[in-house]
Amino acid sequence: MAALKEILDERVGEAAQDLYERLDRKRVRCYACGHRCPIADGKAGVCKVRWNRGGTLYVPWGYVGGVQCDPIEKKPFFHAYSGALAYSFGMLGCDLHCAYCQNWVTSQALRDPEAGVRPAAATPEELVRDALRQGARAVVSTYNEPLITAEWAVAIFKQAKAAGLATAFVSNGNATPQALQYLHPWVDLYKVDLKSFNEQHYHQLGGRLGPILETIRALHAMGFWVEVVTLVIKGFNDSDGELNGMAEFLAGVSADIPWHVTAFHKDYKMTDPDSTGPETLLRAARIGKQAGLRYVYAGNLPGRAGDLENTRCPGCQELLVERFGYRITSYRLTADGRCPKCGAVIPGRWETSFRGQITAFPFVPRFR
Repeated sequence: MAALKEILDERVGEAAQDLYERLDRKRVRCYACGHRCPIADGKAGVCKVRWNRGGTLYVPWGYVGGVQCDPIEKKPFFHAYSGALAYSFGMLGCDLHCAYCQNWVTSQALRDPEAGVRPAAATPEELVRDALRQGARAVVSTYNEPLITAEWAVAIFKQAKAAGLATAFVSNGNATPQALQYLHPWVDLYKVDLKSFNEQHYHQLGGRLGPILETIRALHAMGFWVEVVTLVIKGFNDSDGELNGMAEFLAGVSADIPWHVTAFHKDYKMTDPDSTGPETLLRAARIGKQAGLRYVYAGNLPGRAGDLENTRCPGCQELLVERFGYRITSYRLTADGRCPKCGAVIPGRWETSFRGQITAFPFVPRFR
């Protein structure tokens, strides 16, 4: 643990001026995430990777904790560049500590002695060149919480957008207005994990519900393409009341926000609840549809959740995008993103045609 911290302490840069302010006595306040940590000289924030040295905030820079090529449906984005390859990178650290985290080896690297991976030195130019070599359509900051490493992500995204690639965040949504303004010119797609609709449950995870709800409202208002995921966990967030609260909130922001209800499986420190079955996802989807959401999807159980992997026109019910897991099996949207039967506009970030898939399964590129 100490050795990893020493390595990371050397791979830093100064935080963006938009994301912190200097206070008295060499303290700073960080605005990268909803904790808004006041940080004393020599100390780190809740995330453990943004730290104050002499009244200047330093942040992770110049490395990756992992690189993987994913189908964009894995992120999951179902209304953006269907079938595209998403070149995905992550750093280390998180501002939450979810007991069921599936990326805990990177997200909890500075909290858990069992976690941690060796960071690999990288430059934005190298990563974007590699993304292009792999045939990626999008570059995605994921695997740890990207808000706390936003400066590094933006440096990469500037190169990616100059090369014609789309960019995305896969995030817990614990943002601030300052962070969203900083990201707005450089991030096209934004996935938010809405983990619960219960304040006490969010406290268990190390956060608060309010900032996540404000982030979702702000993302939609600012024009990011937003998709929301809820990992449905028995006894934690699977009650009808809690699912209905999430669905009604999202529908109140926009009925066009895709809501992915996905199946929990035992991971990390959460080994007590049973894995989520298809009947629970079907129930959650019914609740979402009854709340007025037009696009509700079930994930993590390929072929076991009825029609809930597919995109249908909410008006005439025409099948538009058919999926099995991450694989696109048919695509019928028009060049301008409409239903070919009734002409309804289907919200999203669509290509003019389906370009095929490089892969329907994640793979690790031979980076460097």
